[in-house]
Amino acid sequence: MSALSPPSPYPQAKAEAVAGAAGAAGAMVAPVRWPAVVPGSSTGFGALREAGPTVRKAGPISMKRLELFRLAAPKDSGAHRYPGTVTDVLPPAPAPLPTTLAEASEAGRTLIMGIINVTPDSFSDGGRWDTTDLAVAHGRQLRAQGADLLDVGGESTRPGAARITPATEQERIIPVVRALAASGAAVSVDTVHAATAEAAVGAGAVIVNDVSGGLADPAMHRVVADTGVVYICQHWRGDPGTMDRLTDYSALGGVVDGVETELRERLDELDAAGAGLRQVVIDPGLGFAKTHAQSWRLLAATERLRVDLGLPVLIGSSRKRFLAAAVPGSAAADPIARDAATAATTALAALAGAWAVRVHEVPANRDAVRTASLWKEHR
Repeated sequence: MSALSPPSPYPQAKAEAVAGAAGAAGAMVAPVRWPAVVPGSSTGFGALREAGPTVRKAGPISMKRLELFRLAAPKDSGAHRYPGTVTDVLPPAPAPLPTTLAEASEAGRTLIMGIINVTPDSFSDGGRWDTTDLAVAHGRQLRAQGADLLDVGGESTRPGAARITPATEQERIIPVVRALAASGAAVSVDTVHAATAEAAVGAGAVIVNDVSGGLADPAMHRVVADTGVVYICQHWRGDPGTMDRLTDYSALGGVVDGVETELRERLDELDAAGAGLRQVVIDPGLGFAKTHAQSWRLLAATERLRVDLGLPVLIGSSRKRFLAAAVPGSAAADPIARDAATAATTALAALAGAWAVRVHEVPANRDAVRTASLWKEHR
């Protein structure tokens, strides 16, 4: 594959066709350029700035977004279309991943990441799976229900949660990671501690899911570079005790611009540590240093985030407080009552091209992903 050849999720002909349409619409079209990425290489994030098709007219915008504007134009304008289509041009799947998951990602299917909280204090299910046997049994159940990935965490990161030591965290989760990985599951470790991440990879984890994006432990990016595993880099401000007070993004142009700016800083740090472009997935951090309205705004910006940053996006909306706005009456206070709203956001995220969704309850979200896939197939 040459440096300018698109990876398989990027149909070159389609990109060129859309670029031609954009040019016809009078926009300045940037060259369609693809990062020179070889799976397993340490291609830097400088290439990211050049990745993906963009249209430049008063600022960066995806080519497909311009097509959306044309789709929504009045029929008599000569730019008839159907409004609301989302782009099929996706970033390359993160690597390395097990073959079946890599193939699903390359095909554009949103993956389901099932949550296993081996904690006494998680916001929706703390204490339910807080022994090795219970957690492993729950993981096997999630996998049987259709989860592609199992995300094992031993420390609650909800607002106000108490911190624990890496030793305590590892005591909780390493036996679970080892048992699930040995059973053939693709395991992700949910941790902000570099030592825990390294131990979990040694026990068989193939993904490190760091809600702090490396801010909680400066050694994390080195571990990511050294181990070469897929790394989910979430946007984060402060810590569980302070995050709810750190929601002002006005100096950065608003929450979406602010999250993109601060995620780019994390990407530069990963680059400096020697991590590879293909290892990284971004997560906008819904509910982390975000008001409810800001979380909705970021969810609605899923497509923009993956286009602007050129990386796969994980969406973690499951049972979070901002979903209460979609749940009627007093039931909104119960996290489990937000499962239907979670499934709705999963369908929306899948339509917007999310790489994966992180969920507590698998069957409804599995069906939501299938529904989104069928909609895209038949539109």
